[in-house]
Amino acid sequence: MPEILFSIDEVKKFFPIMGGILSRTVAWVHAVDDVSIDISKGESLGLVGESGCGKSTLGRCILNLTDLTAGSISYNGKDITTMNKQEKTEFRTKTSMIFQDPFLSLHPRMTIGEIISEPLVIHKVGNKKERENMVVKWIKMVGLDPYHMYRYPYQFSGGQKQRIGIARAMIINPNFIVADEPVAALDVSVRASIINLMKDLQNQFNLTILFVSHDLAVVRQMCNRVAVMYLGKLMEVADVPEIFDNPLHPYTKALLSAVPIPDPDVKKGRIILKGDVATPIDPPEGCRFCNRCPGAKESCSKQTPMMAMVGKNHFIACHDY
Repeated sequence: MPEILFSIDEVKKFFPIMGGILSRTVAWVHAVDDVSIDISKGESLGLVGESGCGKSTLGRCILNLTDLTAGSISYNGKDITTMNKQEKTEFRTKTSMIFQDPFLSLHPRMTIGEIISEPLVIHKVGNKKERENMVVKWIKMVGLDPYHMYRYPYQFSGGQKQRIGIARAMIINPNFIVADEPVAALDVSVRASIINLMKDLQNQFNLTILFVSHDLAVVRQMCNRVAVMYLGKLMEVADVPEIFDNPLHPYTKALLSAVPIPDPDVKKGRIILKGDVATPIDPPEGCRFCNRCPGAKESCSKQTPMMAMVGKNHFIACHDY
């Protein structure tokens, strides 16, 4: 059995909406609602779903960058919400994040060397010369040249900026990375090189990666397991071959039907969902997908389906299973 690195148990994250003269809480945004999943050491787990479904929020919860409303998250068996100061510092050196927008995630007034070495400065790793040597090493590792460390972010392309972001995330030698849509803002021609770089680094350093994305084609290339999320809840979790060749949840099927095929002679039936995505402020009772599901029954709008195993490493939250 693979060794578990993170264990996410019934995690909820609600954000308050303030209103009225006294700025009281008038409603809650159900960003992440009762999510449970394990992340094994060395795996690349893809977290997919439509924009606003809670993917990035879950990633930030796992990194302890935002407080939980309920539930627990364990790292190597230790609850991250109860860590003391020393344990939190060690946790920060073992986890990192690659941000979605390479244009906004780099400080425009800092040189590339200062940006990449910032985690070392924060965690007081090495002296100035040692940090400079580590920066040069990682600049080369991500495919840039050492003289780039003296330049500023505006002098680089989007792909180069994302390589800088990867170097910054990797310089503290983490064992877990949340990659929050790292290629979404890049041209198609650049995406493949960034994905290949991340796969090489994962193999070389035995990284565990949570790969947040809405691009299923990229997820298929990068990940070995996929979790499908909708309105704060997990709909289906399975290995990549199983999720792409044998999708079971109606939402997963709809997502896969929207993936373009680069062959004009191949005709693919597109599943067009009816209705609009419900608001996370007032989500539907029962199954979150019931108002758009083509096979919804009366029970779907009254009872929340539990995640059930339907095959080897294949789980689904649907009343039909």
